Amino acid sequence: MQPEYSFIVPVYNRPDEIRELLESMRKIISKVSFEVVIVEDGSSIRADKEVKKFSEDLNISYYYKSNSGPGDSRNFGMKKARADYFLILDSDVILPENYLREVHAFLSERPCDCFGGPDAAHESFSDIQKAIDYTMTSFFTTGGIRGGKKAVDEFQPRSFNMGLSRRAFEASKGFGQIHPGEDPDLSLRLKKSGFRICLIPGAKVFHKRRIDWSKFYLQVKKFGMVRPILNKWHPGSARITYWFPSFFILGFLISILLAIAGESFFLGGYLIYFLIIALDAAIKNKSIYIGILAIRAAMVQFTGYGLGFLNSTIKTGLLNKNPEKEFPQLFFKKDGAA
Repeated sequence: MQPEYSFIVPVYNRPDEIRELLESMRKIISKVSFEVVIVEDGSSIRADKEVKKFSEDLNISYYYKSNSGPGDSRNFGMKKARADYFLILDSDVILPENYLREVHAFLSERPCDCFGGPDAAHESFSDIQKAIDYTMTSFFTTGGIRGGKKAVDEFQPRSFNMGLSRRAFEASKGFGQIHPGEDPDLSLRLKKSGFRICLIPGAKVFHKRRIDWSKFYLQVKKFGMVRPILNKWHPGSARITYWFPSFFILGFLISILLAIAGESFFLGGYLIYFLIIALDAAIKNKSIYIGILAIRAAMVQFTGYGLGFLNSTIKTGLLNKNPEKEFPQLFFKKDGAA
């Protein structure tokens, strides 16, 4: 019998994460049928043994290919999949039991070709993971659009929790070779072609994200570097809010200089802002320590994204340089080079 949904999961050197994800899939409560397609993207630490443990409980297939990046691996998986709807996940997520039920209920009432849901921190996550999750999803930072809003006109699904119809995939040819940024690029291309894009508020996943501060900094810096490139590729997609982290960091540095010169009013404003973040994160996570960590996470997020955004804006925008030559680390080649 053809499944109604195909989960597509690329994995790269993360067999432990795949085990946790598949364990959560085994607990899914839903009457609809689904399959799981695991695509190993040239890993040196393979997940095949972990996948095999679930072969009796899940309709699962496993493919190994040379390294060509997550976007190309998702495309590979969708070509192998059998359903008319693809549910794309990162390997570092855990699904709630009602995930598929929420997706199916929404699509049954409001058919959609490209969709996604919010993310949150699982109770088992580390304090650092919870602090990072807070800054990536909070209204007080840059993640408010991923919260529980029921209608977001400018919503761009992220590939850690993203769905595509088969017809949208075939029309768009799927993800491009840029990474990160392959998901908003696909969303913008689909929107331009007239496909409907939806936020499914109930289709939440628990997303681990980075557990190391330096890796988190590198990740958000790449996010910042990618956005001006996407703005250039998709005229009309730029938003003033994309400048917020850059303005924030520049303003913070200026406020410190002013404080040294004897004018502390502006620095006080920043301190109040940090206090709000700490209190909100502490209340939501029931932990003062996580509230303190959230301040650091916000600073890492704003600094990394803001500096990356400015660098890319200057080089690809003002100086009109070729993005692939200036930032080769953001582009995968199908032969596996990055």
